Amino acid sequence: MRTRHAILMAAAELFDERGYDSASTTDILARAGLTRGALYHHFASKEAIALALMSVHVEALQVTEQPVKLQSLIDLTLTFARRLQSDPALRASVRLSVEQSSFTKYRTGYDQSVEVIRAVLQQAEERGELLPGVDIEEATLFIVGAYTGVQTMAQAYSNRTDLVDRVGSLWRFVLPGLATPGLMSRLRTTPPVAAAA
Repeated sequence: MRTRHAILMAAAELFDERGYDSASTTDILARAGLTRGALYHHFASKEAIALALMSVHVEALQVTEQPVKLQSLIDLTLTFARRLQSDPALRASVRLSVEQSSFTKYRTGYDQSVEVIRAVLQQAEERGELLPGVDIEEATLFIVGAYTGVQTMAQAYSNRTDLVDRVGSLWRFVLPGLATPGLMSRLRTTPPVAAAA
């Protein structure tokens, strides 16, 4: 397990720093301090390593239960943003999703995000939290696309140091077109105090 973890962390760091195509298995082994035999005992190829890293994306998309489903969705994105700031494996999975490279499974991260966000928005709709006429599919794709853009800009401009603030701004602009007016004052677009600490 330690060897597998070392391979995944070395690959995550390299994919995050250089991208998929620029990180070779030789580079991964050098970073991990392991032999080629150790790598092939756990992974058949560099693509297999990348696919294993994509599972981190799934794990990071865990929704915390809140009485208001839209708050659960906001908190999911804020928690994801906070984790992106410190977790090279999650950053690598995001780069694998966003970057156009020879890694052909890149849509996996988007598909996972779309599935989770759609489900939470459907629950919010069932509870009467959404404005009448909100198209769940359109809202889902917009949120995933806007979040991707916000995190890409934060990476380019501040190495994600301001990502949580940017995600809060995103929600302050999106919520008036999504949430019922009576709900707006109850929604928080900053991390909970415990999470921020």
